[in-house]
Amino acid sequence: MSRKVYSELNPPQRLLLGAGPTNIDPRVLKALSLPIVEHLDPYFMEVMDETVELLRYAFKTNNRMTLPISGSGSAGMESALCNVIESGDEIIVCINGFFGERISEIVQRCGGKSIEVRAPWGRIIERDFVEEALANSNAKAVAIVHAETSTGILQPLKEISNVTHEYDALLIVDAVTSLGGCELFVDEWGIDICYSASQKCLSCPPGLAPITASERAMNVIRNRRTKVQSWYLDLSTIEKYWLESNRVYHHTAPILLVYALREGLRLLYEEGIENRWMRHKRNIQALIRGLEERGLEIFTDKAHICPAVVAVNVPNWVKDEDIRRRLREEYNIAISGGLGELKGKIWRIGLMGVNSNEKNVTLILNALKNSLKIKTAENNKNLQHHTNRKIY
Repeated sequence: MSRKVYSELNPPQRLLLGAGPTNIDPRVLKALSLPIVEHLDPYFMEVMDETVELLRYAFKTNNRMTLPISGSGSAGMESALCNVIESGDEIIVCINGFFGERISEIVQRCGGKSIEVRAPWGRIIERDFVEEALANSNAKAVAIVHAETSTGILQPLKEISNVTHEYDALLIVDAVTSLGGCELFVDEWGIDICYSASQKCLSCPPGLAPITASERAMNVIRNRRTKVQSWYLDLSTIEKYWLESNRVYHHTAPILLVYALREGLRLLYEEGIENRWMRHKRNIQALIRGLEERGLEIFTDKAHICPAVVAVNVPNWVKDEDIRRRLREEYNIAISGGLGELKGKIWRIGLMGVNSNEKNVTLILNALKNSLKIKTAENNKNLQHHTNRKIY
């Protein structure tokens, strides 16, 4: 019997202009190739400290409890929720997209009661509806998505933060897509727990979930009646590994991913967070202008467009997957389709981190224009064929 031969990996070099992950800066890729050390090596301890310092800069916070969780953005989401929720706790969950739905699911799995405040997908959550839910509940926290990746909506947070704290509840914010690409002020806006992911506007490999928690939130966590249901995601134990001078072993950190995150954050610091925010805003506005000039319609409320990702209605005369396949096969460009109720109805085009630049705006606009033109020609040809068929 012949033995199967496995060749070396040779993945295609695609331009990732979807909802994440992004392409990785060459300097971050270089960090992934550096020599690995032990997870308790003195050198790695220095890298950990610098990573925490740089994360505080990115989050605009002085929170001591700031670190990257070993896991995807969904691990950050689950950690933020399971650390706060005990059985029977009421949590107000703001839902205007796919990831708000996921938060509600996790709340229920943690034994909490999810009080859902809904808005149409692609629209913001209004403050008054959150206040009504707070007034008619004993909510321990309000959970909301800052940049809803499934729709490209950027949620205003200041007023919702104010009303949340008026009712003495915690504010938990999903910044998976917004960290490093959209204005985000954790301390100034009174966010109690905020989590993100490494593979979006930070342009690092997937696998780490930056998270930060205020002392107010940590006091709630440390004074729970019961243990956090997840040992691995318990912030009160992870902090002893990441943040204390006499570190206590918790788990074997993904050392090379931490190298990469530290380098990605260094590049953000080098550019300046405000400059990066402006770069993202400038390029997404240019993309929107170009899309509309080509006759495409923006799905999201344009008053609240996320600077990192935009959702576009799929024209009714083409198939979503046909155009995305053409972009991938002919131009090596990947964009994302819709999730949940928007599957097949929208395209999501991301300009995140290293990929947010004028060159990529031009590339995707021209590729879309050509792909749609070809599809229109094919449709016309098929229509002509059916028109000219002889009828017996």
